[in-house]
Amino acid sequence: MLLLIVGVLHALLRVQQAEASPGLLAKLGRVMKEKAAGDYERFFKGTSKTRERLGLVEELLTFWSLEDYEDTLEELEEALITADFGPKTALAIVDGLREELKAGSIKTADDMRAALKRQIVSLLEPASSSSSGGKSSELQLQGQPAVLLIVGVNGAGKTTTIGKLAHRLSKEGARVLLAPGDTFRAAAAEQLAEWARRSGAKMGTFKEGGKPGGVLAAACNDAKQRKDVDVVICDTAGRLHTAYALMEELANCRKSIANVLPKQPCETLLVLDGTTGLNMLNQAREFNDTVPLSGLILTKLDGTARGGAVVSVVDQLKLPVKFIGVGETPEDLQPFDAVNFAEALFPAVQKQ
Repeated sequence: MLLLIVGVLHALLRVQQAEASPGLLAKLGRVMKEKAAGDYERFFKGTSKTRERLGLVEELLTFWSLEDYEDTLEELEEALITADFGPKTALAIVDGLREELKAGSIKTADDMRAALKRQIVSLLEPASSSSSGGKSSELQLQGQPAVLLIVGVNGAGKTTTIGKLAHRLSKEGARVLLAPGDTFRAAAAEQLAEWARRSGAKMGTFKEGGKPGGVLAAACNDAKQRKDVDVVICDTAGRLHTAYALMEELANCRKSIANVLPKQPCETLLVLDGTTGLNMLNQAREFNDTVPLSGLILTKLDGTARGGAVVSVVDQLKLPVKFIGVGETPEDLQPFDAVNFAEALFPAVQKQ
């Protein structure tokens, strides 16, 4: 009798856990982002090289005066272009500042600094509004299990990013399975398996030389059947955005996942190497045409002075940045926060 009662209690507990998972997933993206908002120091350290490159902008802000603002705006536009903001985005920022100046809301150097940060945030945040079809900068985990499809070119840091993401999700209580869709490189599966071990995630079956779509579909089906997986993160082989056949294969991977789990993947995220600057734009456009993207993950920002390109990519593509990589540890994969990012690029001047 006692054994029967224990068995029933265990069964009830499993049901409660299964029912609690969707609620956990629905708020997980918001919880992670709220925690990141309080971790400004990590953003600040991770953007130091970009901040150095923006030295001329900093100088223009420091010595700005209302009398010759048109000349200053022209110099500011040139300085932003040099810092990888790109011509269109730099012009949009300067035009916004000009409107604020004409409206009389900018009178001092401090006002100008605050206005510049507002303009940058306004370009970064609309990607989560109606202008991007409702795409949010928060990670949107929907379905049971929720599936994330991670794509990108060779060397962007996909597998490492997947490992760090698995670590962060596991830390928040999600049960994660990693699906090794890069069937061309056994080393990729080995790296993924090591991340699974370190993060406490489950590892899908690897089939070297197998069809990636079939491998990912099998992993999703396994997660669906076993009932103890909340999130499936699908790795894919790196590919040049100009390689038509490989890009078509990526589209087939997405279809294979949807055949097993309708409405999945709930997120298709493109990993971009931050050191490539504005070259990211063409990559993102081509990937977005093949597999409609829901967001971007920008890596290696701590190792580049080209972080200004983040603003241009979001402005041009209307795709939200979900995460940025600002260091080597799993915690350095940070949910993106537009206000923290702008503040890190142009920190407030400390008064003496």
